[in-house]
Amino acid sequence: MASLVCLLLLLLLPAATSSVAGRLVPYDLLYADGVRAYFARDWGRAAELLQRALYSYAGLRAARLACRDACLREAAFLGEPPAAGPWEAALFDRVLQRADCLQHCLGSRLGAAPSAHRASLVIQRDFERREPYNYLQVAFFQLKKLDQAVSAAHTFFVANPQHLQMREDIEKYRRMSGVKSDNFRDLEAAPHWEAYEAGMQHYNADEYVQAVDRLEESLREALSALEECRALCEGPLEDEEEEDLQPGLYEAIAAHYIQVLKCRQQCVLEIATKPGWISATEDFIPSHLDLLQFAYDQVGNPALAAECAASYLLFYPTDEPVLEKMKQYRAELGQDTAVTARENIRHYVQRSLMEKKLIYYATEHLGGTFNDPDLWTPDELIPENLKQKYREDQKKQKQETLDMEERGKRGSLPFEGITVTMDSQQMNGTQRVVFDRVLTESECKDLLRLTEAARGTGDGYRARRSPHTPHERFEGLTVLKAMQLAQNGDVDWRDAKLLLQASEKSRKIIESYFTPGKKLHFSFTHLVCRTAVEEEQEGRMDLSHPVHADNCLLDPEGKECWKEPPAYVYRDYSGILYLNDDFRGGSLFFTDIDTVTVTANVHPKCGRLVAFSSGKENPHGVRAVSQGRRCAIALWYTHSAEHAEQERVKAEELMEQRAVEENQPDGEEYHGADRSSRSSPEPLVSGGGTRPTSQKHKSVSERTQHPKKLRARDEF
Repeated sequence: MASLVCLLLLLLLPAATSSVAGRLVPYDLLYADGVRAYFARDWGRAAELLQRALYSYAGLRAARLACRDACLREAAFLGEPPAAGPWEAALFDRVLQRADCLQHCLGSRLGAAPSAHRASLVIQRDFERREPYNYLQVAFFQLKKLDQAVSAAHTFFVANPQHLQMREDIEKYRRMSGVKSDNFRDLEAAPHWEAYEAGMQHYNADEYVQAVDRLEESLREALSALEECRALCEGPLEDEEEEDLQPGLYEAIAAHYIQVLKCRQQCVLEIATKPGWISATEDFIPSHLDLLQFAYDQVGNPALAAECAASYLLFYPTDEPVLEKMKQYRAELGQDTAVTARENIRHYVQRSLMEKKLIYYATEHLGGTFNDPDLWTPDELIPENLKQKYREDQKKQKQETLDMEERGKRGSLPFEGITVTMDSQQMNGTQRVVFDRVLTESECKDLLRLTEAARGTGDGYRARRSPHTPHERFEGLTVLKAMQLAQNGDVDWRDAKLLLQASEKSRKIIESYFTPGKKLHFSFTHLVCRTAVEEEQEGRMDLSHPVHADNCLLDPEGKECWKEPPAYVYRDYSGILYLNDDFRGGSLFFTDIDTVTVTANVHPKCGRLVAFSSGKENPHGVRAVSQGRRCAIALWYTHSAEHAEQERVKAEELMEQRAVEENQPDGEEYHGADRSSRSSPEPLVSGGGTRPTSQKHKSVSERTQHPKKLRARDEF
């Protein structure tokens, strides 16, 4: 509630006109008018209407919460029904009183029929995603209200951290004069998250006195936010599908009631999911109690430590470490000292279990599904015939969360025409992807021509036996060696330059897809070919490259991968850019950590780039090349600048020197991997702005010159 009050105060002055003669204007109408004014570039009116829409949205929420609390007291379901009267009259008399109370209360607060404030799900989602702030930041910028523009941009970005255009705008704001660090504030910050993060910082720093204060605050605010979320669940029945046969009285009541109960159960996920995150913090409420019991123990307060431990055991009554701690606390306090769980936590658990019991009954007997959000639900509460399905749903939900997390981290590709042929889900793993059309056929041929130089003047292998198998020959060429050969006239400068360009293009693709906004540096770049030794292929059983991980030492028996030398522990992502497919064998394959169970295969072809994270989640090997010559550019990347490839820096210097000698600047064609100098034109949006929500990576000037049409969903 504190964040809601804060937002109301922030918006109160500019939004005072949102209420006409005591009437709160529906927020979806204000939003529609604000978006239209935005596209008409009427910045002043757009800013006013969008602020009023946010004020109205917050006001509607506050009114619903206040009326719910007021009617809970005024028309309470208390006492026993009259013995002489029928039970239906007794029950529905209270129901009708509550409905009348809510209708009257909302009508007096909103100044109009409550039904007038029901917005579509599309508009509700926009406000949940903080979309109005996306428009507001551009409008404020055009109005030269820089501090408000920065706050609006930051508020949107907190909840949408993968939004490439907003990330770029935020960085431009940081470089502008007159922008203060205080301007980067979240106008909708949830109090429990601020307290929780501060508490965890103190906890991890062993500052337990401060940790206790902030974690207690976080727990209070989280439980308060949970109650608000539960109260707002008592909305209209949402029919996913309209059926021809309408339900009867009791079926309709049961359906709506179960919908409300399921909504209430999901509230714990809502408060446990930080804005901008995809998945919730597991066991959010119980984990507070576990952290607090340890912190209280560290500051020498066994009484409160025991209280928190007893409260935690309400969720996990057989947790052995906590049971052992309880014995210790009882011994310290004395056996005569009563240790009880917190009453609000006991109420929370009992109420949740009651709701789960009703939901599972309805699921078993009336149909439907239920994704239980809690890990602590007792097994005996779940009906026997639903247990297997429950376990399968939990496993499926966990995998979907992992997939969503990975998809949420992806950025848009920085080049046109490139296709994602297989993603992690199709490859039965995580952090794996295959791109096609990264190179053209002619570019592959040019690079293959460069590989001929590696046969006799490469980086040391010079067509010797492969270090991985005696049945293949191995030739390699680094980027620096390629440039030196070009400098000596042994290879064409254009081919050596293409090696730099192709590897840099691959870096940008992998960085944009896996780690948008987080710099990837080259760790090592190697143009490498493996050639089958023709007379030594019969009866061959080995691999071209045994199964391994790129930044750790695989231990299949222990199902571990040890990040220690001689492994390249600093490598974060790997890539292979293939140049040809006119050979037999040589496919890349991924396995489970047992190095035996194959999970995916990738067949080489010109212009195909396979990329994956370098850790234990992606063990991989290369099947034997039994005929012909397989060539590719092997690529490794790191987030650590200190482990960046130094040979590449020297190679870029040679290329730049060559460009200067030819008086032919190279900047437009190629930018070095670690020389990010892309211009950031200011002002942020010059001469007018367009819809700022496109995920495509466009410059501000492009957005200004080509206003985007109003989307169909913005037509309201």
